[in-house]
Amino acid sequence: MDFWRVLMHEAPMFVWPVKFCVAMTATTYVLSILTNNVSQVDRVWTFLPTIYTIYYALLPFWPSIPPTYLFPSTPDTIPASLRETFSPRALLMASLVVTWMFRLSYNTWRRGLFSLKDEDYRWEVLRQKISPFLFQVFNLLFIAIAQNIILFLLGLPTARAVAQPHTPLSTSDYIFGTLGFLIILTEFISDNQQYSFQTFKHSGKLSPNEWPGARIQWTKHDAERGFVTRGLWAWSRHPNFLCEQSFWIIITLIPLLSPDSPKLDFAPTSFASLTPFLPCLVLCSLFFSSTIFTESISKAKYPVAYSAYQERVAMFLPLLTPVWGALLEIQGRKGSVDSLVYGTGLNSKGKGKAE
Repeated sequence: MDFWRVLMHEAPMFVWPVKFCVAMTATTYVLSILTNNVSQVDRVWTFLPTIYTIYYALLPFWPSIPPTYLFPSTPDTIPASLRETFSPRALLMASLVVTWMFRLSYNTWRRGLFSLKDEDYRWEVLRQKISPFLFQVFNLLFIAIAQNIILFLLGLPTARAVAQPHTPLSTSDYIFGTLGFLIILTEFISDNQQYSFQTFKHSGKLSPNEWPGARIQWTKHDAERGFVTRGLWAWSRHPNFLCEQSFWIIITLIPLLSPDSPKLDFAPTSFASLTPFLPCLVLCSLFFSSTIFTESISKAKYPVAYSAYQERVAMFLPLLTPVWGALLEIQGRKGSVDSLVYGTGLNSKGKGKAE
């Protein structure tokens, strides 16, 4: 095909990743039809960005001729400077992404989402809102195709790092690397707090084996509210989503702000100037739209209490939460809202009682 010939000629580094992305898109879509379960991409979300990232970071490791169809390879048409030496910057990025993978895989495993029978609850809600035909169109175009493309894009910053001179790590690399690991740790804490709360909510018992940072003394009133509002969740309604977006922003910035990053000739007002930021921009757009949908479900389930939570706590940025509190104080409503969000102003199932 002309497409593969052009790709091999103009961008040989992307031949295997594109081939693998096409294969994963077809596989996840077919499985979603055969199993009537559209969470197939969700199950591989933790692995695919890592696979793409490791492919680029380990280019000198792969054979020039693949032994099997989907085995990674490094075509001879890739410049020798890229396929004969490793990039320290790309290896740093790979170590960050592998650590990210372990965190997400652990959280996915303990929630049972690797089970082939499990499906994200949001897809069932969406099924009920649109016709079966439209849902299958959505399944093909967004769940299977668009999400796999997004996961492919998340590997591009490492490809950019590989294409740069393979010089020793710079100050910016150490700074962003440290921030990346700290963000993963923060997201791990937020995951553990959510898991601890959900465990208490369904069992009514405090676990003595919680991870540090998640040893919160949940109460009956917390369980009745129905959703977590303590720990990191008292400052951000989605601290895990905030960390996830921040992590991929950092991965995108590492090669862009390195001393070896080439100057781009795009005008500041040109859309082309945003191209290097495409991976994190697309991911953040996905998380924003997904969060709005998720919150609509939570608000329908806990109309008064969750509305109060939205008024009191920022969606993502913790720095805005004190601002929302100050505005409520000016309106004379902070006490009643705080009672619903943090206190005991609830009836059963977190429905809340307006004051």
